[in-house]
Amino acid sequence: MTFGFAPSSAASMSTSADLSAASANSLARMLEPAEWAAAGIPLLRNPREVVSGLHSRHRPKPATAIVAVLDSEERLRASASFTRRAAPADGWMFRNALLSQLRRVIPHDLRRRTPVRTAVLLYCRDGDARWTEEDGAWMWGLRDACTLHGLRCGAYITLTHDGWQVLGEGRGGRRPNANSSPEPFATSESPLPLPRTGGAASEVLRRAAAR
Repeated sequence: MTFGFAPSSAASMSTSADLSAASANSLARMLEPAEWAAAGIPLLRNPREVVSGLHSRHRPKPATAIVAVLDSEERLRASASFTRRAAPADGWMFRNALLSQLRRVIPHDLRRRTPVRTAVLLYCRDGDARWTEEDGAWMWGLRDACTLHGLRCGAYITLTHDGWQVLGEGRGGRRPNANSSPEPFATSESPLPLPRTGGAASEVLRRAAAR
């Protein structure tokens, strides 16, 4: 025989209050498109080249986030991609994930009075290009992660089956998209590495290139 206790009404009310508070905090940790547009986020000179370069390097699928650091000439200095965990959208969690990736791939610039490098975020997801609360949480997380790493907060870009869009700017395009093959674009001075091949075909290509 087992004995148990039924949850009291006070405990139920406490749990409900905790969930409501957590939901309210989560909603507070996101940015609306108007807030993002008013934050003075620097415009990308060539957003399609940036998007194509990141798409070629990381080949994202839905639920993949790519954080990249650009210098003042918009050349890629570092980038990292990771898969979003299946959990409710929360800017604080996104901030921690982005900050962890930034710390892994590039030193911070906290000693500088003014940031000289800019972090941008490309997020590949399902759905259309319209803003979602998940996007708002990513925006909040990117802005906070940049502050903690001494970087300037840059563009937030979504990549869907319809194409890409820089949220808050209204700029976008149909390619690349979540289904397209990588294009030969780069966002750094060094060219993308050629795929490794072997055998006679590789030798023929090498000789042809040498001519």
